[in-house]
Amino acid sequence: MTPDDDVAAARAGDEAAFTRLAQRHRRELAAHCYRMLGSPHDAEDALQETLLAAWRGLPGFEGRSSLRTWLYRVATSVCLRQARRRPRLLSPDAGPPRSDVTDLGEPVPGPVWLEPLPEDLADDRTDDLDPATAYLRRESVELAYVAALQHLPATQRAVLLLREVLGYSAAETAALLGTTPASVNSALQRARGGLAERLPARSQQAELARLGGAGRAALVERFVAAWESADVDALLGLLTDDVRFTMPPLPAWFAGRHDVGRFLAQRVFATPWRLRPATVNASAGLLCEQHADGAWRPGSVIVLGLREGRVGWIAGFVDPALHALFVTGSAGDR
Repeated sequence: MTPDDDVAAARAGDEAAFTRLAQRHRRELAAHCYRMLGSPHDAEDALQETLLAAWRGLPGFEGRSSLRTWLYRVATSVCLRQARRRPRLLSPDAGPPRSDVTDLGEPVPGPVWLEPLPEDLADDRTDDLDPATAYLRRESVELAYVAALQHLPATQRAVLLLREVLGYSAAETAALLGTTPASVNSALQRARGGLAERLPARSQQAELARLGGAGRAALVERFVAAWESADVDALLGLLTDDVRFTMPPLPAWFAGRHDVGRFLAQRVFATPWRLRPATVNASAGLLCEQHADGAWRPGSVIVLGLREGRVGWIAGFVDPALHALFVTGSAGDR
């Protein structure tokens, strides 16, 4: 059956046809929800609500826009409602950096932290796009970009994503959001300004391109070798002078080689580790296991923020549920 046949059948109540339609758009909608909400778990919840609302509303779909555009309208509406119901996500470097490596604070509970995105949950339409658009889509799920998005009001976030990531015109975006092109253009201008204040000079895609595939592999290999052998000096040699080490849901974070080195030596390397390279948020990442009580246990998910061939941000996520997500590839397992 063609997609148009599936639309007609689904509107008539054929659940199998709707399932096929949903599957075609599932991952790109999930990526959109992740950009909006900053959490793969919240994105999965939003996606499920989107598909339920779409199934219920499909008989009223009149075909004045494409089904894909209509689904984005539903998904964006769901995400806006979710974003307005919950507190804004905390920055992983909320508060000043610490120098006391013995006190990391108590984990801050609840869905309040930005979370990383596994590669297999990212938008898989990038393979069908032209290189420039695919590059932009990968940039739009980078950790720093998604973190910066969360500082924007939800409507500005939606406008920016619809206009600059998904490529909808001002008129199309206005129709999606139930507003005017003038309001869309105004929100886009404010969103661009807010984003520019928080984004690094170069994206991770640019940093990775500068390194090349072999350079990236070599850097990650050296990082893994130094970490697994607890070689603090070798690891510090890979870091920028102003490196940050964040680790939500713990509130503590460290800045600069000196304090990061002390934290590594006195706390992190108190037990053995093993690391496996992974693509996280379209960037270099690591899945980490820690040896404790005679067994290897989930340790953390790390995203490496690269700058000029060195590591400028070690974003460690120490929630075991996140490690499980990267192993199982299912946000719904949490």
